[in-house]
Amino acid sequence: MSEKSTAKNEAEQNAPVKEAEAASNQGATAKIIWDDREMNSSYANVCNVARNNDEVMLLFGTSEAWNSAQTDIKVKLSNRIIVTPATAQRLKQLLDNVSSEGQK
Repeated sequence: MSEKSTAKNEAEQNAPVKEAEAASNQGATAKIIWDDREMNSSYANVCNVARNNDEVMLLFGTSEAWNSAQTDIKVKLSNRIIVTPATAQRLKQLLDNVSSEGQK
């Protein structure tokens, strides 16, 4: 390969990086693309939250209580989602927004 074609290939390979840097420098916002090809969906009618200094755990499951006279209620946990405190705060804001929209 000649030096000229090598330089051209390097320039072509670096073009997307330079475009991204230029967009970054111009204050452009990133476009988020949601990829749901491997997403799983599940139903939950019970949730709980636990936390420590580094993470917040969201626990989801289903209650098998059908009789209000039951003294013990079994909850089958199906999902535990662990997020950072910052992500938990963002989730709280999103849930607050959705809740207030539903009350209008």
